[in-house]
Amino acid sequence: MLHADLIARVLPILGFLVCVTVIAELSDRIGVFGYLAHHAARMARGSVLLLWLLVVVLATLATAVLSLDTTAVLLTPVVLALAHRLGLNERMFAFTTVWLANTASLFLPVSNLTNLLALHPLEEMGVRPDAFGFLALTWPAAVASLLVTVLLLALVFRRSLHGRYVLAPVPEVRHRRLLVIGIVVCAALGPALLAGVEVLVAAAIGAAVLLLAALLVDRSLIDHRLLPWKLVLGVFVLFVIIQVALDLGLGRLLAELGGQGEGWLALLRVAGLGALASNLANNLPSYLALEVVADTPVRMVALLVGVNAGPLITPWASLATLLWAGRCRSAGVAVDWRRFALLGVVLVVPLILLATGATWLVDVRD
Repeated sequence: MLHADLIARVLPILGFLVCVTVIAELSDRIGVFGYLAHHAARMARGSVLLLWLLVVVLATLATAVLSLDTTAVLLTPVVLALAHRLGLNERMFAFTTVWLANTASLFLPVSNLTNLLALHPLEEMGVRPDAFGFLALTWPAAVASLLVTVLLLALVFRRSLHGRYVLAPVPEVRHRRLLVIGIVVCAALGPALLAGVEVLVAAAIGAAVLLLAALLVDRSLIDHRLLPWKLVLGVFVLFVIIQVALDLGLGRLLAELGGQGEGWLALLRVAGLGALASNLANNLPSYLALEVVADTPVRMVALLVGVNAGPLITPWASLATLLWAGRCRSAGVAVDWRRFALLGVVLVVPLILLATGATWLVDVRD
């Protein structure tokens, strides 16, 4: 079973996962994502390229502030429905959400569960355990990952980015006051975290505000499906499995494979190991297993590059990818896993090269 120190790290993360899922799910039911997607279409004024860029911004912000699962699970169906209504390439928007859900998850601690796990060892290394401390460390890799992703998406789907569309009708909003509250709660999470509010506290307050508002206005919005018990149980099981593996000596083996040093090649080795382990197994247990090789802040960033942005080759590498695939099937969009893996390799290799290079370059200059 989990050791006491790991339980102390895991429980707040699982609590955050529950709270942020409640925020995201309730916001979706209220119509926040549909409203934002429709207004993105209005702002684009019929330009497919501009609409896609606005979706990129929306997916990046959703991932950074509300976690990658929000983008994969809740933003994906809204964007796909919008693309279907406008007669646009649905696969382009599907790849945009799943790629950015992973590669844009290096900006803030809440963007990915691996980031939250990394806060504890980073604090022991002298890094501030808050959003500013994390961002000060990861921004070169985060920006490089985002730029590589957007550029490759634009290259792969360049033919679909031309042309114009006719705006679809405005989606119906049942409760405008709830819509405003949902937008405010989602928008306030980022500034709250940057202001130093604990991630669990900020998410819990946001979830409580939305739940109370929904109870007062429309109780039908609330049911047991708001709570991601299956996801929480799955994450807990992954933690137990990797703890058993570490107790059996996995940590010593991985420490040898991870090597030492903070040069570019050393960082590439750590990031590559993280990406490989994630695609063979899953990024959450891979992070925990490889945490032993991240013995400095810069090496920790390299590991996060590998386990956050690297799991885009196999379907099981990231929970967000599995959840995204389910949403695509529900929307009638078939996922070609062979093409997914091929494009994933094309993305992950230059991404890891440039993200670790940017991290090393900024660290050397400092």
